[in-house]
Amino acid sequence: MNISQAFSIPATGLDAQRERLNIISSNLANIDSTETTEGGPYRRRDVVFTATALEDSFGSMMNQEMNPVKQVKVSEVVYDQRPFSRVFEPGHPSADSEGYVLYPNVNAMEEMVNMISSLRSYEANVTVLNSIKSMALKALEISR
Repeated sequence: MNISQAFSIPATGLDAQRERLNIISSNLANIDSTETTEGGPYRRRDVVFTATALEDSFGSMMNQEMNPVKQVKVSEVVYDQRPFSRVFEPGHPSADSEGYVLYPNVNAMEEMVNMISSLRSYEANVTVLNSIKSMALKALEISR
């Protein structure tokens, strides 16, 4: 594994967790959105991570067949299919004929746990990046 691959692995983890944090913050921001441009209440979103091989050149692809180096990326953003919350609020502008309002299927507690998990993963990737940087600097000092 070369130094660029060593830096690339945690960097892709940082990108994936950043995108996950953006989705989580979007979910939290729309926790009370009863009307969207698509119609109906906001539907919770989540990310799906995929591990893929790093592909730089033909030679590195040959090497990866022997020693695969993985990177993580967000392969898709999926919509949560859990049902919406139905709350009786007859005075609400989005209430149906029976007085019920459909609220998003976003659970604030679940989103906060996901956010903490994502932040911890982000911090772990930063720690790995700093360790690689430190090792590279020590290797340069040895060569002097």
